[in-house]
Amino acid sequence: MSGDHQTLALLLFSGFVAVTLGITTWVSRERHGSAEEFYTGGRLFSPMENGFAIAGDYMSAASFLGISGLIALVGYDGMLYSVGFLVAWLVVLLLVAELVRNCGRFTLADVVAARMRERPVRIAAGTSSVAVSVLYLVAQMVGAGSLVALLLGGTSEAARAWTVIGVGALMVVYVTLGGMRATTWIQIVKAVLLMAGTVALTVLVLLRFHGDFDALLTTAAERSGHGKEFLSPGLAYGGGWTARLDFISLGLALVLGTAGLPHILSRFYTVPTARAARRSVVWAIGLIGGFYLMTIVLGFGAAAVVGTDEVRASSAAGNTAVPLLALDLGGGAGSTGGTVLFAVVAAIAFATILAVVAGITLASSASVAHDLYASFKRPHAGPHAGPHAGSHAGQRTGPQAGPYAESRARPHGGRRGRRRANSRAGNRAAPHAKPLGEVAVARIAAACIGAVAIALGLLARDLNVAFLVGLAFAVAASANLPVLLYSLFWRNFTTRGAVWSVYGGLVPAVLLVVFSPVVSGTPEALFPGVDFHVFPLQNPGLVSIPLGFLAGWIGTVLSREPADEAKHAESEVRSLTGAGAV
Repeated sequence: MSGDHQTLALLLFSGFVAVTLGITTWVSRERHGSAEEFYTGGRLFSPMENGFAIAGDYMSAASFLGISGLIALVGYDGMLYSVGFLVAWLVVLLLVAELVRNCGRFTLADVVAARMRERPVRIAAGTSSVAVSVLYLVAQMVGAGSLVALLLGGTSEAARAWTVIGVGALMVVYVTLGGMRATTWIQIVKAVLLMAGTVALTVLVLLRFHGDFDALLTTAAERSGHGKEFLSPGLAYGGGWTARLDFISLGLALVLGTAGLPHILSRFYTVPTARAARRSVVWAIGLIGGFYLMTIVLGFGAAAVVGTDEVRASSAAGNTAVPLLALDLGGGAGSTGGTVLFAVVAAIAFATILAVVAGITLASSASVAHDLYASFKRPHAGPHAGPHAGSHAGQRTGPQAGPYAESRARPHGGRRGRRRANSRAGNRAAPHAKPLGEVAVARIAAACIGAVAIALGLLARDLNVAFLVGLAFAVAASANLPVLLYSLFWRNFTTRGAVWSVYGGLVPAVLLVVFSPVVSGTPEALFPGVDFHVFPLQNPGLVSIPLGFLAGWIGTVLSREPADEAKHAESEVRSLTGAGAV
């Protein structure tokens, strides 16, 4: 790439970083020393604001770069990611959004601990949340490295590595200084930029073919080198029973994984009511649906305009298809239009990566501090301690006490100012047992998680980002979704069942990935020079998701401790009506 590309893209990217750092600095001046402020931004966001933030959290580098790249390489089969990512939101809307908002406080573990012994459940759920978040972060780091490699001509591995390190450092700054409020506004800004850029590219692709989508598909098939097979199922997942099972496994992971992603679940706590959480998801579905429809146009557009061979030559995993498409649509290499459009797309992609990693890092650091650290620090409260013992001591002494009584008095509608006043009143009325200590641990955890994600991102730099996110979805669907659904809907679910469900999905999912072709045994693996793979599928979801549900059932059946029917009844009323919700 020319020096003009580099300079302009870096200037635009620097402008976005400056704006977001300004937002973070401004927010950091406001009071956010309490856990409520740091984890949820005071629960002050409107459904529209939170819907844009959810969309910004979800439309990651995997969506913008990875899906379009896969479609450009394998055609029809690449569209599975677009369809799976979108359909997953129906599961979120219908099954978990409102119930999670009513039952929880900050994290997934809050929902499960509402009717279980707190310490073992929080340790298990916190561990799985961190594992999912780190996998998701790795995909974003790989996307950042691919972008800068393209920007600098694809020759500087050192620059690629320093870019990954820089992205990791920025995300730690966003989280530690601004907390959820800064992260949310960064997500909103990024969502607007990404939608605008995607719309512009989609319009330009359709104009190139005079609005004839059939001509677009025909040209893409011709330039792909695969002919009509490019537009038919089976190019990537039709090579035998193993490939077909991989297709089913990936589909299950994508559709079921969203409801178990920690950084998505945490967004439901940033609004004042469960009704607002549900409306947030409706806003998000509208934005995300439009976006994924456009990624299909961009993927086939890259194959038709740039050519599959050129995309593969730039990045074997296809991660640079969209920037190359922008360069061609703007007039080609060396033209002013091409330089400007390429730089804008590169800057938007960088903004996407930065915003998403900030949200994921905040959610994972919350799990470390609020679930893992607090569980070890608080005194053991006994086998039937409530979910708010220890870290929530002093907040809940009965169904009418603490912030629960305040939340029922809080109007579900009303003006934003009233919600702000109520939220602050609630914070004053319900002091946390150790808010400053917990928040400080969360900030330290953000730095540690960032370091781990940077290291793994450098290791996995040659894998497709959408594929890496598919692995994160599989782990989320295996470890988090079973325990969440059982806790919400199964009356007889026990503490042993919850712990077994989490580990029964998490451990097999991680082990199956380690012993799969993703890590060894193939030229595209993390370690291509060795072969210790024994599991034939690239995505473990087909095996690990049922194992998570099965382990939860077996643990409950074999449990000596009966389920607490009173706590289940209380949780059920709270989840369905919002009575007693924070």
